[in-house]
Amino acid sequence: MAEFNMHILVCGGIGCKASQSELIKTNFKSRLNEYGLADEIQVLLTGCFGICGKGPIVKILPDNTFYTQVTPEDVAEIVDEHIIKGRKVERLLYKDPITNEPVVDSNGTNVYKKQVRIALRNCGFINPENIEEYIGRDGYGALGDCLTVKTPDEVIRIIKDSGLRGRGGGGFPTGLKWELTRKAVSDQKYVVCNADEGDPGAFMDRSVLEGDPHSVLESMAICGYCIGADKGLIYIRAEYPLAIERLKIAINQAREYGLLGEDILGTGFNFDVEIRYGAGAFVCGEETALIHSMEGKRGEPSVKPPFPAEKGYNGKPTNVNNVETFANIPVIINKGAKWFSSIGTAHSKGTKVFALAGNINNVGLIEVPMGITLREIIYDIGGGIKDGREFKAVQTGGPSGGCLTKSFLDTPIDYDNLLAAGSMMGSGGMIVLDDSNCMVAIARFYLEFTLDESCGKCTPCRIGNKRLHEILVKITEGEGKPEDLNRLRILSNVIKDTSLCGLGQTSPNPVLSTLDNFHDEYLAHVTSSSCPAGQCKALVHYTIDPEKCTGCTLCFRNCTVGAISGEKRAPHYIDQTLCIKCGVCFEKCKFDAVLIG
Repeated sequence: MAEFNMHILVCGGIGCKASQSELIKTNFKSRLNEYGLADEIQVLLTGCFGICGKGPIVKILPDNTFYTQVTPEDVAEIVDEHIIKGRKVERLLYKDPITNEPVVDSNGTNVYKKQVRIALRNCGFINPENIEEYIGRDGYGALGDCLTVKTPDEVIRIIKDSGLRGRGGGGFPTGLKWELTRKAVSDQKYVVCNADEGDPGAFMDRSVLEGDPHSVLESMAICGYCIGADKGLIYIRAEYPLAIERLKIAINQAREYGLLGEDILGTGFNFDVEIRYGAGAFVCGEETALIHSMEGKRGEPSVKPPFPAEKGYNGKPTNVNNVETFANIPVIINKGAKWFSSIGTAHSKGTKVFALAGNINNVGLIEVPMGITLREIIYDIGGGIKDGREFKAVQTGGPSGGCLTKSFLDTPIDYDNLLAAGSMMGSGGMIVLDDSNCMVAIARFYLEFTLDESCGKCTPCRIGNKRLHEILVKITEGEGKPEDLNRLRILSNVIKDTSLCGLGQTSPNPVLSTLDNFHDEYLAHVTSSSCPAGQCKALVHYTIDPEKCTGCTLCFRNCTVGAISGEKRAPHYIDQTLCIKCGVCFEKCKFDAVLIG
């Protein structure tokens, strides 16, 4: 294998690819070839670096320079200045959102300082389409160790001792799930990887599969060895074309290297993997609904027990873990249960990957140790709230979670603390909201998502959530009454207690958490028909303060429906019958003359 003096890593995650990162890579190779440096400097398309809001990202090793928002046209300058002359291109360096100072070494950014990357260890460091690069970073060493040195029971004991819990949202102990499936008696067993990531704003599993697909394949083979399965299935939503493409490449490469298929590493162990596609149904993230979908049936959950470990795919014992859970396994085998369990909290070991989104400066993918606080994530890693606005809440756990306020910012994040706070870990979506967000509208948004995604099998979820949504619509359109707030709470608790699966049982969480934490906001909607955040259009009225209006005509010129009238250098007026409440006048006014009422 060729040795290189320098490496140029170009993010090949789906977001950066959409912003021409492949052309950036091509331009780097072309420019380096002009200088005769193509054999000395390696250019790689990698997985996601994590700072998605600043992409496309280019990292240069060994000096670890981190360039952001790079365009294909910037490549010549980077090569000419950085590679040839040894001078950084300062305008492209990552800038700290708090100090606005450029950061040369990516390890010096607050984004990475508090992260511990285990599941994401290879994302942004290797070419995911080259198995040799994965092997070069200890890839498939854990599988070899298990097959040649350790018994299945020994491997399961390591996973149990590590304290690893399912990262898909349920938090069930992974080693115990493997043990239960191993004990089930059957002539055929299956290993299933759940890559049906459906939470709004979540892209953790997709990024792992795009940046490090072999880690999942290796782990599935280890699981197959432990439970006595020779067949693996990856259930992935068809909307993930890049992840699917790289999975196919990885599966073929693993077969060519004898790491999947028959007689793996000459041990007599057989295990192979195939891909099954989902149609994007959120409910198919629930393991029994997922199994039904793979069987060609409607994606509806089953009453449990029996659990999939006893009766799963095709009626056979089946172990289901999600992508992130599997991505942790090889490292646990290589470094030991004690090492992994030393990270995190007493009952939540290791790290958690979060998709950080919303009104925050550093949008992207992060991996942090369990026990880190929300404040550290939002203000240290996330760089604080965009545009200097006030933090209002953070939504964790997606449609199944809740909204946490400032009072929870110093809460250590783990499974138990989030549940106690009225939210949940979920698969890892984390959406930050500022003071411009209406929490009643947020609850309505998540409930609308649940209505669309409910399979409709059980009455509490199918009908109850419809009624819940109708009440929220009344409130956000100015027709709510104070007694509706009590109806919301009673109905939410009935749905939680009587729904068949996790989707219905957790669907009222956004409603209950916002009712608890933002009760005054609900009261404003139902008692004074006002939306404090100015987001519910039916409750918003824009007016112009004649004492502050200078008659600059800026609002008049930007109003698309002609609702604003007035002479130059004289107060203006908004015709409420014509106003569509778009808020452009409020945004454009430089004198704070436009008021929201």
